[in-house]
Amino acid sequence: MTQSGIALSLGDKVAVVTGGSRGIGAATVKMFVAAGARVVLSYQKNRGAADEVIRACGNENCAAVQVNLDNTGSAEKLIDAAVRRFGRVDILVANHGTWPPQDVPVDHMSEAQWHGTVAVNLDSVFGLVKHAVGQMKKQRSGGHVVLVSSTAGQRGEAYHCDYAATKGALISMVKGLSTELAADGIYVNCVAPGWVDTDMAAPALQDLQMRRRVLEKIPLGRVAKPEEIAAPILFLCTEHAGFITGEIFNVNGGAVLVG
Repeated sequence: MTQSGIALSLGDKVAVVTGGSRGIGAATVKMFVAAGARVVLSYQKNRGAADEVIRACGNENCAAVQVNLDNTGSAEKLIDAAVRRFGRVDILVANHGTWPPQDVPVDHMSEAQWHGTVAVNLDSVFGLVKHAVGQMKKQRSGGHVVLVSSTAGQRGEAYHCDYAATKGALISMVKGLSTELAADGIYVNCVAPGWVDTDMAAPALQDLQMRRRVLEKIPLGRVAKPEEIAAPILFLCTEHAGFITGEIFNVNGGAVLVG
């Protein structure tokens, strides 16, 4: 992948991309492989979608692991699988997540919804970071961690306090971990998308009234394509981002400025 003769290369790096069978994750896997990386992607249910990504990237470059990332311990299986398949882990992209699409006032939100969102969006990310960073430290060659947050993590989201709280926590994790891990050569950054044309957002965006409200709050007047989020993730894992750590990279068409 080049722009004005500048290659965004990942050489022979090995990456783990969660939620890699669809949307932002699938776009990230494809861009990483095109940039020279080998990738292990996770998926929860849709093996067919994961197989399509592998076919596009080649079996020699890509592998899929089924794992339910809904607790702190489930992540170890994924990191271990990457090490067994490709020998190391240089990059972690925590892209998976859940966003309950129904508006729920806080006084009506069930404990089950709250704990379910926290388990997927936060607890499992802690487990992923813990085990990926442990592997990177063993390798003694640095690494990159990119957590996918959201504009909701910066300005909140009415009727979705569970989602906003978890995405805000990821931003705080990035800020703390970036200073903690700098001496180990491990870069920690965050990409914060707004609305993106993905399966997760589809129920809301297919509602014409909701879609109109969404677009009114995006200065560029449209939602993002998954590739427009994947490209900044790729950039943050290359040598061209060699002096960037602890950054919150907003990719939301200007929405975070006006919402």
